[in-house]
Amino acid sequence: MGATLTEKILSAHLVEGEMIKGTEIGIKIDQTLTQDDTGTMAYLEFEAMGVPRVKTERSVAYIDHNTLQNGFENADDHRFIGSIAKKHGIYFSRPGNGICHQVHLERFGVPGKTLIGSDSHTPTGGGIGMIAIGAGGMDVAVAMGGGTYYITCPKVVKVELTGKLSPWVGAKDVILEVLKRLSVKGGVGKVIEYTGEGVKTLSVPERATITNMGAELGATTSIFPSDEVTLEFLKAQGREEVWTPLCADDDAEYDEVVRINLSELVPLAACPHSPDNVKSVDQIGPMKIDQVCIGSCTNSSLLDMMKVAHILKGKTVHPDVSLAIAPGSKQVLTMMAELGLLEIMIDAGARILESACGPCIGMGQSPNSAGISLRTFNRNFEGRSGTKDGQIYLVSPELAAVSAIRGVLTDPRTLGDMPEFKLPEKFKINDNMIALPVDEKDMDSVEILRGPNIKPFPVSTPMPDKIEAGVSLKVGDNITTDHIMPAGAKILPLRSNIPKISEYCFAVCDEKFHDRALQMGKSVIIGGSNYGQGSSREHAALAPLYLGVKAVITKSFARIHMANLINAGIVPLVFKNEADYDMISEGDEIVIDNIKDQIKNGTKIIAKNKTKSVEFELVGDFSDRQKNMLYAGGLLNYTKEQNS
Repeated sequence: MGATLTEKILSAHLVEGEMIKGTEIGIKIDQTLTQDDTGTMAYLEFEAMGVPRVKTERSVAYIDHNTLQNGFENADDHRFIGSIAKKHGIYFSRPGNGICHQVHLERFGVPGKTLIGSDSHTPTGGGIGMIAIGAGGMDVAVAMGGGTYYITCPKVVKVELTGKLSPWVGAKDVILEVLKRLSVKGGVGKVIEYTGEGVKTLSVPERATITNMGAELGATTSIFPSDEVTLEFLKAQGREEVWTPLCADDDAEYDEVVRINLSELVPLAACPHSPDNVKSVDQIGPMKIDQVCIGSCTNSSLLDMMKVAHILKGKTVHPDVSLAIAPGSKQVLTMMAELGLLEIMIDAGARILESACGPCIGMGQSPNSAGISLRTFNRNFEGRSGTKDGQIYLVSPELAAVSAIRGVLTDPRTLGDMPEFKLPEKFKINDNMIALPVDEKDMDSVEILRGPNIKPFPVSTPMPDKIEAGVSLKVGDNITTDHIMPAGAKILPLRSNIPKISEYCFAVCDEKFHDRALQMGKSVIIGGSNYGQGSSREHAALAPLYLGVKAVITKSFARIHMANLINAGIVPLVFKNEADYDMISEGDEIVIDNIKDQIKNGTKIIAKNKTKSVEFELVGDFSDRQKNMLYAGGLLNYTKEQNS
């Protein structure tokens, strides 16, 4: 039996365990990336480990999230990250150089390599045949120090593509179709591997759009083969020497198969407030819109910008619509200027934003009250835009651009014939916004620059023999990390200050949570299914840790958030019987006796609702390594123990 591409790369990087699906494996990590939203904490954790230089083949620190300078906090964090990078062997992509995933694809990604990043959309790298996985900042810190990265050996889903996209139907419509079929929970514990004749019809930027938004499936990652199309892209970047042909064996066996005929796809949109709430444009109808935002790590490539400029040429943005466009990188922006695309967009009335995450992470461009905003982004969670009642639709750049002109949601196929959009044979290469680290011999000459907003990592203590605590909060299904630890221009600058940012913990769900949790001293959170979906932000675990949360009990967890809870030393447990969720209320006292012994002896854990005098069963399915991490009080304590 042949091997899938996923199995080939994971096997080549296997350090611990066996390639048995559902069991824990440890893999060697070749590359890491961080961004400034999560990076400050990741580098504080790296410092705490006492490792002088990164041990990866390439580690890159990007500044792309917190670029709105409305106080000293963001600027101080950027200065801190820059000095850490310079000292410890990390490449530093300065503010303005672009979004981490776009730049990494252009300048650093290598087919067949492993990459983890402290951002959930790291799977973008799968567009050139990498195993690229979103992870918590602490996992990235450990990998930079030479440590192994652990995942559950995934199932592999084959998405077989046939046919070719029709004119004005885009790569965004492909991933929206996958989300429509599989849902935001459909990829948990799986890698989505794209195969078939249709793959050859998709450029690398189109493939990257699809792998990027595969994060919304809850998948470990997504991957395309590395083929002649990949080689063409890398040649244009002047990096053809890193190319390797990679694909699955013809007789590879998959756990699931999804078949999509690209020729049959139509323009789609993800409706509020979930990426899998997908409908066709025909189903939605000519809805009046207020705002259009084009960009993000999902759709900000030069190819996307070429299509947008073609649609806008000679037109004017509708008077009732605000159009904002953010190129994905300095390279994209420079080439837009060279090719005349920028002039077309400006003439049409578009507002050109810097090459950064911007509106996608709630940094500016919030829509008006109850405003309808079409965005080429990857998430439309409630309140993420910065406007609590904003109605966010996720669409392709083609659909976004024509709708901006018409003022209503418009099928881009009404544009008629579509020209061939061909990427240049050579991209403009200028890496002057990437600062290199000093040589190891010069490390001691570099001063680490810390501002007053940078606070120490919160203290985690070893697991007690008994957890006895009240329920500080009960929430429903599909709670995202945006619910737990919101983003936006007001809150993101506090990412290096856990005590301060914890004031906003769960504010979307319950503004009184912070004060109640502090008053209780220690507590338990109860959640529904798919708890912690969305961003990889470990702050959604670190803020509850600071507020005294000892355990989170849910119907099910999203992969990255469950790992982040364990990393923080918070015990994630799952109801054996989901009906038991209904018999617990906020304020109830939960008791788990002999929790260390119960976890040690197996997956079955008995807990008591002391308030209601009932007993219920929980599942704690942890590897031996995860058990030891929980006993120690988290990954940082565990790593220190291992090193000593």
